[in-house]
Amino acid sequence: MSDQEIQMLESQFPSVSGSAFAAARKQALASGHSVLESSGGFIYEVFPNGQRKQVKAIERPTPVTLGSKVKIR
Repeated sequence: MSDQEIQMLESQFPSVSGSAFAAARKQALASGHSVLESSGGFIYEVFPNGQRKQVKAIERPTPVTLGSKVKIR
């Protein structure tokens, strides 16, 4: 496989993984299970009927500029 082919596949990864995640979330909810999601500095349990229950407070995401380096403590 050439470097160009690898780069092309790597560039498709974000959209493909996003679609796979959305499908898995939809399937879990459709089968009657709840899912966890993070939003606004909290983790929520989301139920098939749309109800959301706050589970835990977490740190907000760190904004990162493309090409920058972030040091993780």
